Amino acid sequence: MKRFLSLGAGVQSSTLALMIAHGELEPVDAAIFADTGWEPKKVYVWLDWLEKQLPFPVHRVQRGNLRDDLTNKTESGKRVAAVPFHMVMPDGTRAMGRRQCTKEYKIEPLVKKERELIGLVPRQRAKGVLCETWIGISTDEAMRMKPSQLAWKKHRWPLIEKGMSRWDCLQWMERKGYPLPPKSSCIGCPYHNDNEWRLLREDREAWADALEMDKVIRNQSKIAGTQYMHRSCKPLEEADLSTAEDHGQVDMFNNECEGMCGV
Repeated sequence: MKRFLSLGAGVQSSTLALMIAHGELEPVDAAIFADTGWEPKKVYVWLDWLEKQLPFPVHRVQRGNLRDDLTNKTESGKRVAAVPFHMVMPDGTRAMGRRQCTKEYKIEPLVKKERELIGLVPRQRAKGVLCETWIGISTDEAMRMKPSQLAWKKHRWPLIEKGMSRWDCLQWMERKGYPLPPKSSCIGCPYHNDNEWRLLREDREAWADALEMDKVIRNQSKIAGTQYMHRSCKPLEEADLSTAEDHGQVDMFNNECEGMCGV
């Protein structure tokens, strides 16, 4: 049975990749990085460095560029996978849009590459479990664990098995003398909490891009409501970026993540 690492190029999956390189976990046949095209540049710089440290191949797969597709959707009206932006509806109520981006830009390209690597041709049905996908979810994000919906593969979470949190991953990286990985996720992900928005704001280029696209998504005429990146339903440049925890609230958005993006 083949083993593949879903490499998001964030803290957890990067730690997994390097633990494999150090022989602390079983070897994998390959890592797969599903690229939405909308990560901060420092993530791609990190991935370039990381790939050179690994004894197994890293396949970069991409369906398209999510940022460009969202921009072109505004200009052309063409269909693009929905991003669950926060919305104010015509009657003043609030809602979140449908989420299709993770499936179409992350999961489907990953699955397509896995099928190719295990020798399945398009539309060929598999018999039995043929591969294992390792996902870098840590103990503090256990709610993100989702079983595979495909009969020919299963998911595995080695960090959970080892009882490792995100902090443990960072400590492991420091003990080994590695630089610390950047946060990995789409620049305009509406699941960012305010701490993540603050961190993004420190990256001038990424923040400028987020501000620009936050305006672009409000010009999509076929959307029923008015879209915003920030959960406050205010323009990102006007949003209060103090955290929910700062106000004594519990952040429930982590449970919405499929566990395939920013890990």
